Parts: sequence; C-alpha cells; structure tokens
Amino acid sequence: MTFSLSFVQVFSIVTTIIMSHFGQSDARTSLNVLSFGAKPNGVVDSVKAFSDAWDAACEVADSVVIYVPKGRYLVSGEVRFEGESCKSREITLRIDGTLIGPQDYRLLGKRENWFSFIGVHNVTVLGGSFDAKGSTLWSCKANGYNCPEGATTLRFMDSYNVKIKGVLSLNSQLFHIAINRCRNIKIEDVRIIAPDDSPNTDGIHIQLSTDIEVRNASIKTGDDCISIGPGTKNLMVDGITCGPGHGISIGSLAKSIEEQGVENVTVKKSVFVRTDNGLRIKSWPRHSNGFVERVRFLGALMVNVSYPIVIDQNYCPGDSSCPSQESGIKINDVIYSGIMGTSATKIAIKMDCSERVPCTGIRMQAINLTYNGEAAKTSCINVSGKQLGLVSPSGCL
Repeated sequence: MTFSLSFVQVFSIVTTIIMSHFGQSDARTSLNVLSFGAKPNGVVDSVKAFSDAWDAACEVADSVVIYVPKGRYLVSGEVRFEGESCKSREITLRIDGTLIGPQDYRLLGKRENWFSFIGVHNVTVLGGSFDAKGSTLWSCKANGYNCPEGATTLRFMDSYNVKIKGVLSLNSQLFHIAINRCRNIKIEDVRIIAPDDSPNTDGIHIQLSTDIEVRNASIKTGDDCISIGPGTKNLMVDGITCGPGHGISIGSLAKSIEEQGVENVTVKKSVFVRTDNGLRIKSWPRHSNGFVERVRFLGALMVNVSYPIVIDQNYCPGDSSCPSQESGIKINDVIYSGIMGTSATKIAIKMDCSERVPCTGIRMQAINLTYNGEAAKTSCINVSGKQLGLVSPSGCL
C-alpha cells in the first residue's frame, strides 16, 4: 500500500515522536485525524482522512494513538484498516466524536462493511459513537423495493489481540459488530441501539473465532442481541442486558453440510427484557456435521420473555422453502442453571430436538419461570439429561 503525506502531517508525526522521546518513556505517538483533513462538521466526507491516518500510524514502529476529537464526522463509504504491512507495535483508535453515515443509504448499503479491520493485531477501539443511519434502508426493505443488503458497522476479520471498549453503535444497516476468523478479542462496555423492527441488525455476531470475551454490554436491536455462529470456541459472555431483540442465540447452524462446531461457550449474569427469546440454540432442519458442546447458561433474569429457554432444530423463519431433512447438528452437554423470571407465553421451555441426533447431556437446575403469576409449561421432544433440584416448569428431563 502506497500513500503520500503532506508537510503538515510529516511535521506532526516527527514532532510527536521527538516530544515522546524526551518526555515520559511510555509516551506514545498521537495522530489527530484533523491533521489528515477530517472535518468535525458532519458535512465534509472524512473517509480519506481516516484511511490516511491509519496508513501513517502503520509507518510508526512504536505504539500509536489515532485521535478523533469531539464533533460529527461524515463517513460516506467503507473505511478499511488493514494490518498486513503495518509496522506499529500497537494502535489505539480513540474516538471522542460521532461518526455518521450518509443520508443516501445506497452509498453505504452497497458495501459489505462500514469500518473493517482486516488482519490487524494489538488494536484497541476506544469510545466513540457510530451512527449508520440505517432507518432509510430498513424502510426500503419493508416496502419491498430493490434494496442493497446493507453494511455491517464494525467488522474484524483475521485479527488477534483486539479490544473494543466503550463504543456506542446506533442504527446499523446490518450487523452492528461482527467477529470473523479472529482470536483473543475483548468487547467491553459497549452499547448497541436499534428499533425492534430493524431487520438483521444483530448486535454482536461471532463465528470461526477463538478466545472471545463480551462483557458488560447493553444491546437493544431488531435481531439477536448476540449471535454465535459455527466455529466459535472458548467464548465468555458476561453481564449482558438484552431487549428488545431476539435473545442470545447459538446459530443458526446447519446452513451447510460441512460446518465447524460450537464449543466451550459460557453465558452468565444476563438480563432479558421483553425479548422474543432468551437463551436459544437454533439449527436448520438439514444434514450437517456441525455440533454444539460444553455450553453453560448460568444466571439469567427473564422479564416477560416470549420463550426464555429454546432449542429449535427445525428453525426456518417464514416457513417458506424449508429443508425437509432432520437436523444433523449434535447438541450435547448443555447446562441451564439459575434462570428466573417471567415468560410472556405459556411455554417457557421449548426443546424441539432432532430425531436423527437427539439432544443429550442436557442439565437443568435452579430454574423458576412463571407465566401470568402461575407455573409455566414445557414442550420437549428428543431430549435427554438430568434435572437437579428445583426446576419449574419441569417435564423436559
């Protein structure tokens, strides 16, 4: 990747390096996006300024901070942060401002991503608001027009040692945050907001990734608050408030015959408020070599949730062109413990497992779910396991 720097940009870099050398030993180079042409007025497009600031940061061998001051910055297209040729030891993107998408949804909607991080390592995204202005695209889709798919707001691919902290994502056209083929990613103290009728606006989507932590997040959206796709291993989800939304879901799985499994997932201390689902595992009714194993759902409060606990191996939203096979996803060793609250439907626990590969090793303990002040009910098929202590409603195991 080649690029040129203006005299002002070079002077800014050199001055910062000299000052850090004679200052504290832990001082870091700081690059202000305003020096690269960004304008905090919400009018002038800052795509090139962000790209140039990243390229400049990658030329510095030491730790670098890219600083975005307060203000509103129009970013009308995709910004790609690529790490393949990056020399920097560590890059922090510190955002005090708000990044806004274009009014014309087509400019961003034809892109797959808004901000993409590809092959990066030792990167922190700290603070800031990302407002993709997705409502105009959702209206287009709702009216059945020929609309673009839309862009994911923040996507990380083929990256490791990344932290995302204190970020606010508003009205993403598609997924808010997506993690794909990554390792050692920490997501902390994020807020995600979109209306309950916004389509396919998953809060955080994770797939083909290992050693991921999501902690202390507030997610209000129109799809899954967190969706966990194939190939996810060693995932910790801790302290999530979800609602509105479709809950925290493993899946959907069995989209293809050859599919990696999901294993070692823990979801604890979560709160669900008027969501369509609470804790869900879903797979299409299709043959697949995928699996779900060693999952722990520990400590959850349900507030008027339609289906607090769900395993659905006949998942087919819309019930059109559904596969006619039995799901091949093997679900084993799943624990539900410490789950309390209220169900918005009489069936609080629903497990519709595959006859071909039944759900096994399901364990339930310390569960108390009610419906309209009375005991709720269960609906379970092709499932086996153990019930320990108080479980209400009972009848699945």
